[in-house]
Amino acid sequence: MNDVICTVDTVLLTLGDDGLSVALLKREREPYKGVAALPGGYIHPDEDRHGFDAALRVLKSKTGIDAPYLEQLAAFSGAARDPRGWSLSLAYYALVPHAVIAAAGHPGVKLASVDRLPPLPFDHATIIAAALERLRSKSQYSSLPCFLVGELFTLPQLQRVYEALMGEGLNKVSFRRKMAELDMLEAAEGQMDASSPSRPAQLYRLRPQFRDRLALLKRGL
Repeated sequence: MNDVICTVDTVLLTLGDDGLSVALLKREREPYKGVAALPGGYIHPDEDRHGFDAALRVLKSKTGIDAPYLEQLAAFSGAARDPRGWSLSLAYYALVPHAVIAAAGHPGVKLASVDRLPPLPFDHATIIAAALERLRSKSQYSSLPCFLVGELFTLPQLQRVYEALMGEGLNKVSFRRKMAELDMLEAAEGQMDASSPSRPAQLYRLRPQFRDRLALLKRGL
């Protein structure tokens, strides 16, 4: 009896000038050698306490990035998804500010717009679609989009991120009321964004207690 192939795959998402993008790497070995794919790898039973550890390890080793937000997405399995045999992949998605990917400077990491994906191996297109559905659903009622803007940001910058993920414009007053309801932001004392076209804008950050977990709204924006 053949062993089941057990892996993790990570959907690393970022938001840049080209909109929402996903990080891809060319595979170094068969099957699908040279084809762009999600960062992934085998689970190491002697090293990984659980799937989350495996995903963190694989993401760091493949991209050089420690993701500030990582969440399990789903398990994808079956006999047809991998030509090597019956396989199980624990899929995770990570949110990273664009500047973090640029700073890591990994030469093999290429960003692809989620709206213009190249042909992908295995069921990676399905995994990405599931991650996008989860992200866009949660963006309506949580602090999740904050993990795409970096440590410091203005409220207009944060609103643009929510709008990009939700695919619609948001009322400024309603948006700020929802941010107050979440009570997840704190003003960065004495720090202003001087690049504002009108006047310097206050910079904000996530409160410490929300930097490793989500804040949830009772209803959407």
